[in-house]
Amino acid sequence: MSETPDVSEHDMFVTEFPKKGFGIVDYLQGRVHFSIMDQMKLMYKSGMSQTQIKDTILASVSEIIDNFEPESKNP
Repeated sequence: MSETPDVSEHDMFVTEFPKKGFGIVDYLQGRVHFSIMDQMKLMYKSGMSQTQIKDTILASVSEIIDNFEPESKNP
C-alpha cells in the first residue's frame, strides 16, 4: 500500500493476538482470525455492505490459496 501510515488509525483497528499459552498453529490461526475481523471492521466503517465485505475477503483468501506453492522456498 502506498498510504502513509497513521499510527492512531492503526491503533484503532489492529488487534494483537496474545503470544503466550498457544501452540504455533493456534497462534497463527488466531492472528489470521483477528486480522480478518479487523479488516471487516474497517471495511464496514468505510461503508461497505456485509455482502461486499464477504465477497472481497473470500476473493482475497481464494487468491492466496490458489497461489500457494508448498514446494516453494518463499514464505
